[in-house]
Amino acid sequence: MSKLGIISGLGNLPVSIAQAAQESGRSVYVMRLAGFEEKALLQFPGETVGMGQLGRLMKRFKEEGCEELVFAGIVKRPNFSDIKLDMRGARLLPKVLAAARKGDDALLRVILDDLEKAGFRIIGAEQAASELKMGAGLLAGPVPDDTVLADMKKAARIASEIGRLDIGQGCVVVDGLVLAVEAQEGTDGMLSRVARLDPALRGTCGERKGVLVKRPKPIQERRIDLPTIGPATIRSASEAGLAGIGLEEGGALLVGREKIIELCAQHGVFVYGFPAGWD
Repeated sequence: MSKLGIISGLGNLPVSIAQAAQESGRSVYVMRLAGFEEKALLQFPGETVGMGQLGRLMKRFKEEGCEELVFAGIVKRPNFSDIKLDMRGARLLPKVLAAARKGDDALLRVILDDLEKAGFRIIGAEQAASELKMGAGLLAGPVPDDTVLADMKKAARIASEIGRLDIGQGCVVVDGLVLAVEAQEGTDGMLSRVARLDPALRGTCGERKGVLVKRPKPIQERRIDLPTIGPATIRSASEAGLAGIGLEEGGALLVGREKIIELCAQHGVFVYGFPAGWD
């Protein structure tokens, strides 16, 4: 098995992938993107590379014997005028700029295509660490009742629609009302908005209502940027007075599964895997 190359941003996801690979006996090499270096990744072999240094990134991965690459972690869209480019990055820039106007998914596809043309195989985080993938049915917390399941199904349909427009991956529905959809602020930012709404709309810790749903965008490249939740998501959902979180079966990642289960029991919040066919 060849060494796994990880192109990483911030957060626990790239750390979890690197740990899972090493525990399975696979070596890793981490290319930390400049400006988005996760300190916990310093324990693994690797280096920092600029976002415009695609040629250097490819050269180093090939020198390290990495045939498979995985993208993981939080990376915000850069100011392209500030990026320092190497020769390969400069050649790709016109395609990157054109794709950026069409949305994040189109931008990522340009980069993926160039890496694949160079001979690398791009795999999803769930392939690199299968234990992170969300399964079917109830993972943790109370069993959702029919009212909450109806909210979940509606939120899943709306999340799919905003995903088609490359807006976001998440939606909050309470008692049939759409309280929020996710845009550039991310899931925690969206849940923070919900927590500031009138409790009569969103429920409370004493009387939980509604659900957060996260699912992949129908248009997205699933090897990159699958919806991800961790312990912080459970805490944020709890503070917003929600009954639980719905995730598409096989279409979301759990970072810190044991802690998620513990927090669900502590706060009375569920995590549930709904069928991919819901729309």
